Amino acid sequence: MIRALALSFLALAAPLSQARAQVPVSHCIAIADATPGVRFLHKASFRDPVPEYSVRISYLTHSAFLIQSPGGIGAITDYPGYVGSADYVPDVVTMNHAHSSHYTSFPDPEIPHVLKGWSERYGEAVDHLVEVGDMLVRNVSTDIRSGSGGREENGNSIFIFEVAGLCIGHLGHLHHEPNDEQYAAIGRLDVVMVPVDGGMTLDTASMVRVVERLRASIVLPMHWFSGASLGWFLDQLSSDFAVVLEEGREIEVSLRNLPERPTIMVLRPQPLVDP
Repeated sequence: MIRALALSFLALAAPLSQARAQVPVSHCIAIADATPGVRFLHKASFRDPVPEYSVRISYLTHSAFLIQSPGGIGAITDYPGYVGSADYVPDVVTMNHAHSSHYTSFPDPEIPHVLKGWSERYGEAVDHLVEVGDMLVRNVSTDIRSGSGGREENGNSIFIFEVAGLCIGHLGHLHHEPNDEQYAAIGRLDVVMVPVDGGMTLDTASMVRVVERLRASIVLPMHWFSGASLGWFLDQLSSDFAVVLEEGREIEVSLRNLPERPTIMVLRPQPLVDP
């Protein structure tokens, strides 16, 4: 049933501040209680102000999401260089380099913070901890596959965005289940973006285990190439997670309206355009 709904959803979908001298402190490493609630508000335009204590998350394409803070900061994940025709320059972009659809070699020079998920020294972990306005961005390095059965150590980053009291994680092009140390470094996640292609990243069963361990209140699937892979993922989790198929690309979420039951919210990707 879930698989059929996912296929129907995809059939309707459209084609697809400078860091402070003092080191910022993460609030997502410690455990915190989520406030119950299930109401999500949707806006007509990404240009609209984000309400106080809230975050707007818009699914743009593939693995790229726009995360907007109440202070007017915008971050785009796995930035491929082009995310629509709107004249918009984000404050932060994060990138991973497993495939060209997750990064660009020529980011707009107007973007103040371009955070690569890999180091210029092969195999060395990159370490980001950047505070931009009311948003803190940090990363946890993971390995990726390379060549014929090889492995590139620390070639991918899970990026965590801390804003409005929320902990928002983007798993990037995850190729292995995190170890205990990496899970501890990730900390609490209220929202997590998860690749659900079923093979180019993690296989479905392994990704399900990752999602179950992270236990975020909201799971946003990304990086799928067919309704089948999305359907398999939803089927595996539908007994423990509520499933909501959204009609639009965005949600606004706050600590006050996190769902009591963990919820998978399938957004419809749409590029940024001005009216």
